[in-house]
Amino acid sequence: MQKIKHTLLFLGAMLFLNIAFGQTLPDTTKNTDPSLNGQYQFMLKKSKSLYGARLINPSRLSGVWKSVNDTLRKERKQLQEAKQEIKTQAQTISTLKGEVSGKENSLADATASVNEIKFLGISFNKGTYNTIVWAIIIILGAGLAIVIFQSGKYRKEATYRTQLYQEVADEFQAHKVKAKDKEMKLARELQDERNRWDDSRGR
Repeated sequence: MQKIKHTLLFLGAMLFLNIAFGQTLPDTTKNTDPSLNGQYQFMLKKSKSLYGARLINPSRLSGVWKSVNDTLRKERKQLQEAKQEIKTQAQTISTLKGEVSGKENSLADATASVNEIKFLGISFNKGTYNTIVWAIIIILGAGLAIVIFQSGKYRKEATYRTQLYQEVADEFQAHKVKAKDKEMKLARELQDERNRWDDSRGR
């Protein structure tokens, strides 16, 4: 507590001396560096030392304080503007994200409709539909090959049966001709026998 009192008394004394010396010493020099650091360094450079303490010209101190306030006000304004711009950009980004999401959904729907095929009222994926179609084509091709193979086999069998029938028909025709000839020969011989018998009776 005593330490705080001593510190406050020392500061009060310094402030009093500062005001006293500041009023007696008018500020006539100009600072060439308008930045905060330049103003602070200029203020330190132009301050006087008394018993190890720095005596600051109140007008310079007020100028530095005004510059600090102006800078803080400017920075706060820029910060507020930056926050507002960030908020606006965030809203824009949110809107764009919504549009992108909607377009992605539309693209997904379009891709699904392109990849979807309806056959007999049933929806099929394009890949599944192609697989089914090719499976049907392969099965039909295999069935056609089997039919062609079987028909070739049956054609050979039919050709063989036709040749066999033709051979039998030829043999039958030859047998028929031979039988006819034999019948005619027997008929002639019979007629000759009848004629002979008639001749023997007529005598």
